[in-house]
Amino acid sequence: MQLKLERIYTKPVDTDGYRVLVDRLWPRGISKVNAQLDNWVKEIGPSTTLRKWFNHEPAKYPEFVDRYRAELDENPLTASFISQVAEQLTKTNVILLFGAKDEQHNQAVVLRDYLKDSGKLPTA
Repeated sequence: MQLKLERIYTKPVDTDGYRVLVDRLWPRGISKVNAQLDNWVKEIGPSTTLRKWFNHEPAKYPEFVDRYRAELDENPLTASFISQVAEQLTKTNVILLFGAKDEQHNQAVVLRDYLKDSGKLPTA
């Protein structure tokens, strides 16, 4: 099974897998019915302060990565989120959903890499 990233605005495919929104804020213009989520883990997203500082500016991305990883290290929910993702990956793909337009410079990319670096996910 694979850990994937997808914009929440992309139309879901029936065989997608376990869909989890990792944004702290609900994405604009998406109804909860159309999102077809299995979970929304807003507490795992970057803090409001960090999100506002970053402001999706690619030049700030390297520092954003460091700051967000530090927040994940300190977040008491990170370990349970990693366990949840690892468990789901034994059964199906896991899709980390995000709302950002920039598909290379966003918190879901950082979170995916953080999860992979944890060493706690099943290997394919």
